[in-house]
Amino acid sequence: MAGRPRRHSFHLGMLVAGFLLGGFLSALLQRFLPDSAARTFFTYSVTPTIGPVSADLLVVSFTLGPVGVNVSIMSVIGVVIAYYAAKSLF
Repeated sequence: MAGRPRRHSFHLGMLVAGFLLGGFLSALLQRFLPDSAARTFFTYSVTPTIGPVSADLLVVSFTLGPVGVNVSIMSVIGVVIAYYAAKSLF
């Protein structure tokens, strides 16, 4: 039972590391690849957003958002690379 919360945080950390790695790879490809179909394919991204969400608590009111996640092919590849790297380490 004690290892269970660590496992969730480990997977969440690998997901975040993978998205960061994928974002870096996508920016790298966008900068150095010539304008071609490969560049368009690998750097195409979708950004789903949530928000804005407003809350009025009578004393305090605030608005959060919009919050979005930029997902691309390179982000998915970055998650896979981070997962396999972490799996080989542990």
